[in-house]
Amino acid sequence: MQRELVLLPGDGIGPEVIAAARVVLDAVARKFGHSITTHEFAIGGAALRAGKPVLPDDTLSACRSADAVLLGAVGDPAFDHLPRPEKIETGLLKLRASLGVYANLRPARAWDGLEDATPFKPERFKGTDLLIVRELLGGLYFGEPRGIADDGSSALNTMRYTEAEIARVARVAFRLAQARRGRLTSVDKANVLETSVLWRRVVSALAPEFPDVTLEHQLVDSFAMSLALTPNRFDVVLTENLFGDILSDEAGAVCGSLGLLPSASLGDGPALYEPVHGSAPTIAGKDLANPVGAIGSLAMCFRHSWQAEEEASAIEAAIAKALVEGYRTADLTPAGATPTPCSTFARAVADRV
Repeated sequence: MQRELVLLPGDGIGPEVIAAARVVLDAVARKFGHSITTHEFAIGGAALRAGKPVLPDDTLSACRSADAVLLGAVGDPAFDHLPRPEKIETGLLKLRASLGVYANLRPARAWDGLEDATPFKPERFKGTDLLIVRELLGGLYFGEPRGIADDGSSALNTMRYTEAEIARVARVAFRLAQARRGRLTSVDKANVLETSVLWRRVVSALAPEFPDVTLEHQLVDSFAMSLALTPNRFDVVLTENLFGDILSDEAGAVCGSLGLLPSASLGDGPALYEPVHGSAPTIAGKDLANPVGAIGSLAMCFRHSWQAEEEASAIEAAIAKALVEGYRTADLTPAGATPTPCSTFARAVADRV
């Protein structure tokens, strides 16, 4: 295999978790005889600090022509004052839109050995293995019109979806459910929102195309409670942009830490992979970050962009071994215990690939 991977370390702990992923990438390349070329580019606060736009043209061009993109994290409080067009979050949304990545996959699983790291009872935690499929290019985050009134007394956001936007991400979710345990839960707010009425109608209409998948619908508030009480009963969860953003963070709490969650954003061109966690500026540069989300995102890259299931499984198995053997970063360490540094955890995973 010969591939090109664009790396966007970004801000905060982003450079640390990307460095960790590179250690594992090198181990996989050696084991399987691959040649994977990496190129780093600036984005977010790192780009602004270098006197560039939040999403520089060379960064966007490289991402569009790459085989895949691996992002660390973006976010820097020093730039929170900027107007919306210049904000770091706006740059990330522009990157997603430019790549056309409309289906965001966020797996969450119960890792053996982390029973003491989750706030949930072991019988509720055990066996959790779900995949949230979040629509990524529509809804409130992209809807127009939007803005704050000139006098600051009111604000407006628009939630908008089309049949085509819903259908394309729903088909991704149905196909993933076919490859897993054959169960799909579609989450909406159809008792209140017209966009959710449309969402439910479109998803239901697609169900006959996938007779081997059992479809159920849940309202988002009810599902949020069910996710906390019985997370191990869900397989694939399909939902819109805002709901998916919130629910995937809840899934991180269920599993023990947001630092454990990887993600893949898929579309018709290069895919974007990134850990679900943010830039965590308070621990940046201290070797305290949890790199599992970034390393897991690398595994998803092998699986979804490069159709290399053996390599993806090897990475995930190595993560599992390291956790079972007691390697714990600061977010997973009990009070009084010594945490495993981010770089040490990465090396432990690489050694077990």
